[in-house]
Amino acid sequence: MESKHSRRVAPGRVAGLVAVCLAGLACFAGSASAKPLLKSHGDVLKIQKHLNANQSSNWFGYNQGTLEKGNTLFTSITGDWTVPTVTQHNSGQAESSSNWIGIGGGCIDAGCTLGDPSLIQTGTEQDVDASGKASYSAWWEIIPVPSVAISNFPVSPGDRMHADITELVPGSNVWTIKLQNLTKGNTFTQTVPYASTHATAEWIEETPTLIGTDGVGLASLPNLSNPSFGNATVNGANANLQSSEAIQLIDSNSNVIGTPSAPNSTHDGFSACTWATSC
Repeated sequence: MESKHSRRVAPGRVAGLVAVCLAGLACFAGSASAKPLLKSHGDVLKIQKHLNANQSSNWFGYNQGTLEKGNTLFTSITGDWTVPTVTQHNSGQAESSSNWIGIGGGCIDAGCTLGDPSLIQTGTEQDVDASGKASYSAWWEIIPVPSVAISNFPVSPGDRMHADITELVPGSNVWTIKLQNLTKGNTFTQTVPYASTHATAEWIEETPTLIGTDGVGLASLPNLSNPSFGNATVNGANANLQSSEAIQLIDSNSNVIGTPSAPNSTHDGFSACTWATSC
């Protein structure tokens, strides 16, 4: 568990980041100013328990863990979200964010004293370059390998997405990843072998990791039009999200810069607010 100001690479990402460093790239922690060659999502930095709230240097949203849920193992997850409009928060700065669902990578227990080194996930990305030009895309990932862009899958602000990650047979470690753009009618499906711990499930807004010629670091957070998540399920049932499972995003000075709302009335969704301490 990291302290209030320290940063630690999650065990599942060590191999990938070491490989990057050995390839000749400088490695550093912090907001990246590099021109990225690759992007990576997931639990690069451990979530921490602080001031009665789960807080992270790169995530905000909701996380469920096996110990919190009575030793439940997660074999499927679904979620919907609206692709937010992205705008520049700081003039002249490139900024990035991602919406995704995943199994693994989060906190195993409600107190967030144990982390999960595996993570299989899919989502959309909303970026703005240094000139303020916005771009949108879709991806999937199994850490520690960097994200794989989904080709021929257009994404626009306001599109409603549906994602589904399901183990074909419980215990088989063979997974089907499905991402649908419900607004445009596009569907992506990929079946992959992946050794998951099955220990956590999450619905996340994130600042992704940038891997570039200048090093490895977290993207800066842009302004987003408060994307909403819904249809959250695990193992085929309503996820029954609880406020105690919420995660806030903090900056390097431990200031809250992103926060999810309380669960909606059906406890299967929430909103995510950037540059806000409440939502």
